[in-house]
Amino acid sequence: MNASVPTADALRGALAGLLDGLPPKQATAAVDRLIANYRGRTPTDAPVLRDRSDVVAYAAYRMPATFEAVRASLAGLADAAPDWSPATHVDVGGGTGAATWAVDSVWEGPRETTVLDWAEPALALGRELAGAAPSPVLRGARWQKAVIGTSLSLPEADLATVSYVLGELTAEARAAVVDEAARRAQAVVVIEPGTPEGYLRVREARDRLIAAGLHVAAPCPHDGACPIVVGEDWCHFSARVSRSSLHRQVKGGSLAYEDEKFSYVAATRFPVAPATARVTRRPQIRKGLVLLDLCGPEGLARETVSKRHGALYKSARDAEWGDAWPPAE
Repeated sequence: MNASVPTADALRGALAGLLDGLPPKQATAAVDRLIANYRGRTPTDAPVLRDRSDVVAYAAYRMPATFEAVRASLAGLADAAPDWSPATHVDVGGGTGAATWAVDSVWEGPRETTVLDWAEPALALGRELAGAAPSPVLRGARWQKAVIGTSLSLPEADLATVSYVLGELTAEARAAVVDEAARRAQAVVVIEPGTPEGYLRVREARDRLIAAGLHVAAPCPHDGACPIVVGEDWCHFSARVSRSSLHRQVKGGSLAYEDEKFSYVAATRFPVAPATARVTRRPQIRKGLVLLDLCGPEGLARETVSKRHGALYKSARDAEWGDAWPPAE
């Protein structure tokens, strides 16, 4: 598996000049509207990205975070299937192509990748960004306009990504998109914002993928019912993202980074080796011990790892939210 740093650097470089010529107030207004939609609960039957200013604001503000969340989700799949890599990839509702960049970073790119979206301005900018990429796969990606909804028809592919799009759809359209991805792809990865609503959409997608005959590869260590009680908690993870100048302009923050919260599920039609258990919260490090909140085949549990556990204690101190547990030997 390839490290994501070169691809991430290339993406940041491609995004660097996007805001040139776009008035700061216009960029800020577009970002504010996109944030409201991102956090909202009202699905639509129209694309969220309406014009060039919307797309530029989205790409500069959201694309790095989407890239890191998708990359982390794909890494979960890659860990569960270390000998597999996709030769073909379709990105459903891919917008400006963050997931396509993430796929390229994890597997050094499939031979063929297709981005489908209903917003022509997003596809145009995605094509422009990919055209400057060092990867020949990204430069050769196909960008096709398609209605992401109940009538969606996908090509057969090794991998289908559905990232940050289900929240824009009606319940009927969400079900249809997930079912079509399950029908046409050997592996499906669904990523949504790490909010209670985003988690519920991922949970629903997980149930549909299992019903379609796929098996969960990550993050869950099992195909059983999610043990989380709805309304009491939600399953999500975190990815570290370098802040762009637009992040700092809009948020007024001084930190050079922020943490993107996301929920995801990866499921496949081929055999995988999921984690024995998954760390579901930030480990709590105490004097001489570490508390790990885990999800395993038997449900949710807390494990205490102390110094008497030797090398396992050191691993627990190094463990991060979202890691497989115990670590691979």
